[in-house]
Amino acid sequence: MRIGVLTAGGDCPGLNAVIRSVVHRAVAQYDDEVIGFEDGYAGLLDSHYRTLDLNAVSGILARGGTILGSSRLERDRLREACENASDMIHEFGIDALIPIGGEGTLTAARMLSDAGLPVVGVPKTIDNDISSTDRTFGFDTAVGVATEAMDRLKTTAESHQRVMVVEVMGRHAGWIALESGMAAGAHGICLPERAFDPADLVSMVEERFARGKRFAVICVAEGAHPVDGSMDYGHGEIDKFGHERFQGIGTALAYELERRLGKEAKPVILGHVQRGGVPTAYDRVLATRFGWHAVEAAHRGEFGRMTSLRGTDIVMVPLAQAVTELKTVPKDRMEEAESVF
Repeated sequence: MRIGVLTAGGDCPGLNAVIRSVVHRAVAQYDDEVIGFEDGYAGLLDSHYRTLDLNAVSGILARGGTILGSSRLERDRLREACENASDMIHEFGIDALIPIGGEGTLTAARMLSDAGLPVVGVPKTIDNDISSTDRTFGFDTAVGVATEAMDRLKTTAESHQRVMVVEVMGRHAGWIALESGMAAGAHGICLPERAFDPADLVSMVEERFARGKRFAVICVAEGAHPVDGSMDYGHGEIDKFGHERFQGIGTALAYELERRLGKEAKPVILGHVQRGGVPTAYDRVLATRFGWHAVEAAHRGEFGRMTSLRGTDIVMVPLAQAVTELKTVPKDRMEEAESVF
């Protein structure tokens, strides 16, 4: 069997662990040939690929990023890929394609599968927002980075009697903000799933200062938004990939709190630092298991499906199920977090 693998969308700790696992299982167990398409689906369209053998993946288990590179694909080019699916199968001689990526990548994978490509997907997103899997690799690493950042910021905030507003990733789902905020003992958490009122945050900070606790740390997801009319904040434009360009809720909220409180408030935007660096042990193991099971599914002919963590088991689910809806933070998880503020 000849297997193609690619990584698309935003990079994420654990991508290299999947690639390594695919190569090890395919080459060592089945004597397959594995080729890696460079820079995501663009490599598939532009015929940019290289052979991946055991030496090519040696030492990459703990490396962040992706050795294959990644990119986002415009919708017009994706339609081009679907129209030429049968030609690509013939050109590359592949018996299976394993794309590794998030919602956009898996949506493209489903389209290519419907067009005739033999696809087995692997879910990837640090936002943990794919509904058909309990967990995605990269999320644990991102939560750990955000938690450590807030742990560190508490000491400087207390020293200078400041309010620190820490913006973490999470466009439409606030899982990183929820879990890192809880783990770090943040005094406020703002999620995309529910609009926040800055007046509530002002009251919380004032109450803390009244008790002699002269600092506060607020964790806010990048996609969080205030109640309409409660503060000056607008929505951004939609980019060519269909994603909203956010206006910087961390900075806007810090400014609003400083204006209302008369106390220094500083925004800290963690941004892409959450994506970088080495993956945690948990993410390495999960990514490795996903890669192993993707190869097994390919050899069973289970195409049009993706790997999924259910409890402690890896199962295969339809790609169509994977992209039906986002997994957002439910109300009961918000209430749990609020109980420990």
